[in-house]
Amino acid sequence: MIPPRLRLPALAVAGTLLGTLLVGLAETSPAAAAAPAAAPAAATVHEAEAATVSQGLVESNHSGYTGSGFVNYDNTTGSYVEWTVNAAAAGNATLTLRHANGSTANRPMTITVNGSTVAAGKAFNSTGSWTSWATTGVTASLKAGPNTIRATATTAAGGPNVDHLTVDSATTPPQPGTTPVAVNGQLTVCGTKLCNRYGKPVQLRGMSTHGTQWYAQCLTGGSLDALAKDWNADVLRVSTYVQEDGYETDPQKFTNLAHSLIEAATARGMYVIVDWHMLDPGDPNYNLARAKTFFTAIANRHKDKNNIFYEVANEPSGVGWSTVKSYAEKIIPVIRGIDSNAPVLVGTRAWSSFGVSEGANESEVVNNQVNAANVLYTFHFYAASHREEYLAALTRAADRIPVFVTEFGTQNYAGEGANDFTMTQKYLDLMAAKKISWVNWNFSDDHRSGAVFKGGTCNANGPWTGTAPLKPAGVWIRDRIRTPDAFPTG
Repeated sequence: MIPPRLRLPALAVAGTLLGTLLVGLAETSPAAAAAPAAAPAAATVHEAEAATVSQGLVESNHSGYTGSGFVNYDNTTGSYVEWTVNAAAAGNATLTLRHANGSTANRPMTITVNGSTVAAGKAFNSTGSWTSWATTGVTASLKAGPNTIRATATTAAGGPNVDHLTVDSATTPPQPGTTPVAVNGQLTVCGTKLCNRYGKPVQLRGMSTHGTQWYAQCLTGGSLDALAKDWNADVLRVSTYVQEDGYETDPQKFTNLAHSLIEAATARGMYVIVDWHMLDPGDPNYNLARAKTFFTAIANRHKDKNNIFYEVANEPSGVGWSTVKSYAEKIIPVIRGIDSNAPVLVGTRAWSSFGVSEGANESEVVNNQVNAANVLYTFHFYAASHREEYLAALTRAADRIPVFVTEFGTQNYAGEGANDFTMTQKYLDLMAAKKISWVNWNFSDDHRSGAVFKGGTCNANGPWTGTAPLKPAGVWIRDRIRTPDAFPTG
């Protein structure tokens, strides 16, 4: 039995117990081992250095690339890079090449899919330097199964340096000016609120992924389209676990996966929380070096976007607020040295409960805030376990400091058991009144009641829209996200 005040322990909802059962980027639970193969994640990255290269070299002498390098085309007509890409189903896809062209001239290439030309002499203009990377995209039809995608230089100068190919198989571009990001632009902290480009307080509402090492198959083009267009979500939280078979096992793989999901959410006009999901051990300083590496890579890649939040410590526990604050003041300058505009989200102690789950309260944060600007403090709750004491702490804190609820559920602290919609609605009413943005846990088909999809939905690649594939918690939270946003613009 869990002691009364330790009601947010390590959030097994986020997979502490699953760590012994589920392994791998997109593998399923043992019970689903015989299910059909999972659909590929949206905006899947295919590195050029892992592709077939004709008349070109894999190099790493120009910074800013992803993976282990990039391809430098020989200066000759006909040099090419060719990828084999598997598609779960036939349909249109967006193919995006990340490239650098340090020359002053266009270096056009012809893009073919399965031998058919989809873009002849596509322009790849100068990017200003060989360390300045840009993206160029085309739309093509893919068949179910393996597809051959080739980018061939059409002039004697060869092609640009190519970093990688991104394939997003189910994106319908949103209408201009209608998405949350298109309306609000770059968000920033103003007083105790999160404000849009017009200086008006806004509230974002959305969903968190489960750990991407377990449930990447739930994050397809179709599922993210549903989140953006059927659920009308404003924000996606991308949870990169550090331990539990996560980032520490393969930093490059999980960094690339985060990159892909950030791009997928951006394509759909949503904001993105890049969640450094440190959980056990509870001292964030244990992973400080890893955090610096991860956030340096994320910030370098996405610093020019206006839809990013950096959540630097998911749920610190077992350490004092001064330790958490010290960690934040070490990692924030790393991010700010690259991206000076994006808000940073700082976890509070006792599993982001403002210390309540370890016998403290919000005053320790209110009276000793992080020495940095454009910062919000995170609070997590699970309504069946975290009752009036927690609600009162959130109420008081929101009047003194900027707060973002980056994780909550309608069940107990483990994301299990019966839903307490009545208590959850009390929290939602408070957050609406105080313009506190929130993200629900979690956008997967995990067996727990807190996962929104019914079991087997992800491995079957949907259906994703409507209420038929949803558990009761999913139906309830979708309805709350779908209500109209009040984004003031004047």
